[in-house]
Amino acid sequence: MRWFAIAVAAALLFVPVATASEQHPTLNELENEVMCPVCNTLLSQSDSPAAEQIKQFIRTAIARGDTKSQIKHDLVRDYGEAILAAPPKHGFNLLAWLLPIVGLVAAALVLGGAAWQWSRSRPAEPVAAPPTTNGRAPIDPELERRLDEELARFE
Repeated sequence: MRWFAIAVAAALLFVPVATASEQHPTLNELENEVMCPVCNTLLSQSDSPAAEQIKQFIRTAIARGDTKSQIKHDLVRDYGEAILAAPPKHGFNLLAWLLPIVGLVAAALVLGGAAWQWSRSRPAEPVAAPPTTNGRAPIDPELERRLDEELARFE
């Protein structure tokens, strides 16, 4: 319960930052959230005339005091949803956010199930000790004869 309270308090610390970003957006922030309609790259990476026109629109909107949501809404109205770098989190576009998460969870479940099945399918086989004679492991008779001859030479 204590950790939950700490997590909630930490989350509340970031609320003013998020609302400040919404109320007072920067050109740099919006450039990384909007696509250039000509070259299909982020606005911050494009130097096309269309990108420069959109950057000027954003500068004017920021100077006017528009919020980030208002600026994005105006851009979507003029250029369509394709201008947003990330799809909106509603309607059919919600699938773009949910499918990767569902895919990762499904893959984890499949891999976990396969690993569990694999670990359960092999019975543990006891390792049999080799038969011994006089406390020694058995040796090929020919190898034992040659070993005895070699040891006799050194004695």
